[in-house]
Amino acid sequence: MTPGQRGGLIVMALTTAYFVAWAVTQLAMAAVAAVWTWRYRRRQSRRARLLVERVAPPLVSIVAPAFNEELTIVHSVRALLALDYERREIVVVNDGSTDGTLALLQRTFDLVRAPVAYVQPLPSAPVRAVYRSARDPALVVVDKANGGCKADASNAGINAARGELVLVIDADTVLEPDALTRVVLPFLEDPSTVAAGANVAIVNGCGVTDGRLTSVALPRSRLARLQIVEYMRAFLLFRPACAACNSLLILSGAFGLFRRDALIAIGGFDRTAIGEDMDLTLRLQRYYRAARLPFRIAFDPAPLCATQAPEDWQSLRSQRRRWRRGLMQVLWRHRGMIVNPRYGLVGLGSLPYVAIFEGLAPLLEFVSYVLMMVALLLGAVDWRHYAAVVVVWSLLGTAVTMTAVLLNDLVTGRYLAGTDLARLVVTALVENCGYRQLNTWWGFIGTVQALTGKGGWGTMKRRAFQGTP
Repeated sequence: MTPGQRGGLIVMALTTAYFVAWAVTQLAMAAVAAVWTWRYRRRQSRRARLLVERVAPPLVSIVAPAFNEELTIVHSVRALLALDYERREIVVVNDGSTDGTLALLQRTFDLVRAPVAYVQPLPSAPVRAVYRSARDPALVVVDKANGGCKADASNAGINAARGELVLVIDADTVLEPDALTRVVLPFLEDPSTVAAGANVAIVNGCGVTDGRLTSVALPRSRLARLQIVEYMRAFLLFRPACAACNSLLILSGAFGLFRRDALIAIGGFDRTAIGEDMDLTLRLQRYYRAARLPFRIAFDPAPLCATQAPEDWQSLRSQRRRWRRGLMQVLWRHRGMIVNPRYGLVGLGSLPYVAIFEGLAPLLEFVSYVLMMVALLLGAVDWRHYAAVVVVWSLLGTAVTMTAVLLNDLVTGRYLAGTDLARLVVTALVENCGYRQLNTWWGFIGTVQALTGKGGWGTMKRRAFQGTP
């Protein structure tokens, strides 16, 4: 055996070991997630919901940053006003929109200027005006100069919020009618709860009337379907497993409920962070663990909200590169927590896992593809061996994805109508045939951008919500 052949076999063996380790840990997390989810759903019984009815529920301020959201903003606000939770206020932050977002809100909801003076403990771009709806005093609109990021707008909304709990969402997020009732429960059950998140579904293909989800169906876009199975893996495997041991690393920016005093204690959202949601969650973990204070970050595996997924390749590419830059930035900023026993299972478990299997994954996969192609061209590796290895990789990835699809059916019951489930299974089977490799390439480029200091939000095309047939 030549040195080149030995090198090729070593690369194949190491890459296969990496994929096997990833798949085994994912399947192990699936078992933990299944048990934890079953127990969680038992607690989410009618008896638990009586807490909200019998105990004075806290005031929740819903902060919705909006930048050029003219297509969906009215539907979103109407849905927020119709939520099945009385003690709530809606704080829409117009973050210097250049379209008709503010004018549309003014016309639709009869906004009038409401000069108010409030303490602004968190940094944000200057606020130009504050409006309140003449129709529904629970609606407040903060008009501010563009701060260049969602974190800046979120801080402005938190400053204006009156509630002891603050729900930060995206402007195009569609909430379930009982979303607030469910997500408030952990705070009533355990006073040490400082934050709570939930499963985020994809709204593409679903029927939305007046900002409410009225029907669930798979989108026609194959690109959106591929993202659905990705979301299932993210929200039904890793996050429930982390929630089981209070080691959550991220509460999605589309839906996160926080104690306002906890947000102020850590300085709110970091306006220089690309992945501001993960950065905030890790700073909460760091703050309470370092101070040895009792705390809990809760997670609801049920989809309490739905958000738009990009249906064009350019928007998806920009999103994935941005996510990658955000992940690399967060891992670097919080590198002192990795393998640090001071931070418990976060430092010794979930954060090292993310660093190895998400932080290094695109680099290792891309390099392995390049090395194996070179080895094939030079004849150092038998193509039949390489084909067998690729099949093993694909089967492992498909097994993990199918497990997530199964858990989705058990937990949420979504996509069970007609042929939706069959098409979802087919999507899970074909995901490894090009789409995963494309994500690897985007992740590699995003890593290079992070190392070279490239920033920017990138393009994201919004679509009007689809009405119910």
